[in-house]
Amino acid sequence: MGQRRVVITGIGTINPIGNNIAEFFQNLEKGVSGAGPITAFDATKFPSQVACQVKDFDPSQCFERKELRKYDRYSQFAMVAATEAVDDAALDLESLNRERVGVIWASGIGGVNTFYDEVMGWAEGNGTPRFSPFFVPRMISDIAAGHISLKYGFMGPNYSVTSACASSNHAMIDAFNLIRMGKADMIVTGGSEAPIIIPAVGGFSSMRALSTRNDDPQHASRPFDKDRDGFVIAEGAGALVFEEYEHAVARGAKIYCEVAGTGMSADAYHMTAPHPEGKGAITSMRQALEEAGVAVSEVDYLNAHGTSTPLGDLAEITAVQRLFGENVYKMNISSTKSMTGHLLGATAAVEALACVFAIEKGIIPPTINVEEVDPQIDSKLNLTLGTAQKREVKVAMSNTFGFGGHNSTLVFRKL
Repeated sequence: MGQRRVVITGIGTINPIGNNIAEFFQNLEKGVSGAGPITAFDATKFPSQVACQVKDFDPSQCFERKELRKYDRYSQFAMVAATEAVDDAALDLESLNRERVGVIWASGIGGVNTFYDEVMGWAEGNGTPRFSPFFVPRMISDIAAGHISLKYGFMGPNYSVTSACASSNHAMIDAFNLIRMGKADMIVTGGSEAPIIIPAVGGFSSMRALSTRNDDPQHASRPFDKDRDGFVIAEGAGALVFEEYEHAVARGAKIYCEVAGTGMSADAYHMTAPHPEGKGAITSMRQALEEAGVAVSEVDYLNAHGTSTPLGDLAEITAVQRLFGENVYKMNISSTKSMTGHLLGATAAVEALACVFAIEKGIIPPTINVEEVDPQIDSKLNLTLGTAQKREVKVAMSNTFGFGGHNSTLVFRKL
């Protein structure tokens, strides 16, 4: 199993700071905020009126009308990102053994837009059940994987993964393991989410999980800041083509980096709150480093989960410091959620792309919006505040945690 290595040969995205990889990488480096007032619906009566929305996206320019009937918004994002990633991988589809190519996709809540629209359409009607025949297949959380497979004829492993905000990390971990086990040579993986609708914003608001900095939305996502007050909900997708190393070399593929190690654990502590000592996070990070054969002193960059919540940021930093010890002061840490917001089940895929950016460009994306670091966070840590920093990145790590106590970590290595 250990003889088969996994690399990344294609990338794609649509998210609040970029409708493709080039835009995303450019705005990562610039430290652009994707946040603003919610325009998807009238949010004036909600405690939180802030979101990171995808901008200038017209699905009719991307899909034929009959296709759009089949796609929930989360599937639209999935198709846009996956198409860019597959194109970027420069596959010869005619000669490719498509039985050895799979799709493992993630979403925390799937087609919630479709569910809401259909149920409200019935409730506001005369009681006659006139549901669309596309209701169920548009809504289910595995359908994006199915659509990607259908478009390209990929006949390998095909399914979805759901583990709240850790979903797309778990999808990538499954893709990594299936390639290493010889079940596939290539897997399109990642995640998509479209949660900026009334019930999602209302539900998270009632939990007091969302920022209420409505008068200053661009600065609402502020991980590690002493005045952070919750995360900023976001939408979009990230896609990556994972490929067996020898297979990639044989076809002359461009290789961005290696997926070197993975880790997973559970807090077994609370339904929504992280373990205050970061016990599960430490286990996840340690597993990933051990599988990668990487020492704590070798990690150059950590893309933190860093959601901008009071409890979450502290628990993660506590875990990182306990695991890395004095080596923590040698590496850069940043939270790109300060720019993109929190894409829930898609967030890990977008943050994996931020790690690819750091390795390929030698640039650490910043943590923006921090005016004063929380006094409970060690001031000697390099949180990459305000502006991007140039640095050779040989090893990057990405953490993603989810409600239910799900912890997941990926380690990426420069080749």
